[in-house]
Amino acid sequence: MDGSCGPLGRIERHFWLTRSVARVMGISLSDCMAEGLLSESGYGELITRCRASGCDTICEAWLATQTDRAERAPAHCANAEILDRLRPPARPGRHGD
Repeated sequence: MDGSCGPLGRIERHFWLTRSVARVMGISLSDCMAEGLLSESGYGELITRCRASGCDTICEAWLATQTDRAERAPAHCANAEILDRLRPPARPGRHGD
């Protein structure tokens, strides 16, 4: 076995990339699920969409440059629209939550 994973990227890698982008945006995907803003299947769809996007290297580079809370998901992100919708409003006087 050569470790290839077919047309989708490795699930563990894209699970962590998706969570990391969300975290940089101040989003807790677990909290979103608990609050009914994101279903279990919706969470799975985020991971699958990330796996199919082919932009993991660009995503890693973007994550490496983030030093503060991101106001928007990166333009290359297949989940940008959903993550932008889930992002909580910025709190006055708080940076880098």
